[in-house]
Amino acid sequence: MNELENKRKKLEQILEQMGNVAVAFSGGVDSSLLLAVAARMYHVKLIAVTASSISYAEHEKDDARRFAQRMGVKHRYLDFDQMSIPEFVANGPERCYYCKKAIFSAIQTYVAEEGFTNVVDGSNADDVKAYRPGAKALSELGIRSPLQEAGLSKAEIRKLSREMGLFTASKPSYSCLATRIQYGESITPEKLARIEQAEEFLTKLGFTHIRVRTYGTLARIEVEPSQITLLAQVNTRNKIIARLKELGYNYVTLDLAGFRSGSMDVTLGNNQQSC
Repeated sequence: MNELENKRKKLEQILEQMGNVAVAFSGGVDSSLLLAVAARMYHVKLIAVTASSISYAEHEKDDARRFAQRMGVKHRYLDFDQMSIPEFVANGPERCYYCKKAIFSAIQTYVAEEGFTNVVDGSNADDVKAYRPGAKALSELGIRSPLQEAGLSKAEIRKLSREMGLFTASKPSYSCLATRIQYGESITPEKLARIEQAEEFLTKLGFTHIRVRTYGTLARIEVEPSQITLLAQVNTRNKIIARLKELGYNYVTLDLAGFRSGSMDVTLGNNQQSC
């Protein structure tokens, strides 16, 4: 038995010991694998709960719905008003802590009414190296991270996902739309909608890993380094400029360093990935 198989077995043992599992399900690579493994364990009582909020992109919501249906898992959406959290709106460096605390508290309350005592999330072994203030909130609430406990890295999660035939195996990493807005700049529904529409437009043009980082009315576009040449082509560039200005950006810029998770965190004195 190889190392990856050992980790998968450990993951199954963790879930089996819980007996009942409520997966905080985003539809991303990590939580999808967690849900898929749990769904194959027929003696584990299971539910997937997706917090539907203003910073959660519609295409992610669609992916979550489609994946849960394929797994045959009971799936519920929990409407959550992030704009009611002052610290979220203020968008300080600890934004994610306050947001996670509120969202996961709501999930715990919701699933408790259906007889679930264990809420789990999709954090992986790589996340312990990153800047993730939300992890503190999960710890305080007693939320467990089985993938992390099993020692599974993002690369290993993708490999297991491929072996299981999951359509999320090669899905680009995605994060809360609020992470696109510079710290200290207040979050509004209009800004989040503008970011979502801008990234959706870039996706339709054929770009994969995308972030439209926002500084007021300035957009800093990140794409994979291998796709920078494509973006720089005159026709493509003109289309992007026109669309983003239509959405309300006055300045449209390209980050020559390319896509990297958590690039906003350099202002905090590190280059680690935020939540």
